[in-house]
Amino acid sequence: MHAANHRTGELGDIPFRSDRFFCVGNQWYFSTREGFDSGPYADKQRASQSLQRFLHVVEKLPSIH
Repeated sequence: MHAANHRTGELGDIPFRSDRFFCVGNQWYFSTREGFDSGPYADKQRASQSLQRFLHVVEKLPSIH
């Protein structure tokens, strides 16, 4: 178990955090903060690559205030 730490710029209570990756049977998935689960992927490495592509796309979306 890892000790909880603040991320850069965070103040206040440290929120619960979990791993974005999970395995069901022998298939891998990733979860987003928005509650979206993506998969299945053949292995964790492919899930990780897909998460990086997803984050790259999300980064380019206009922010909604």
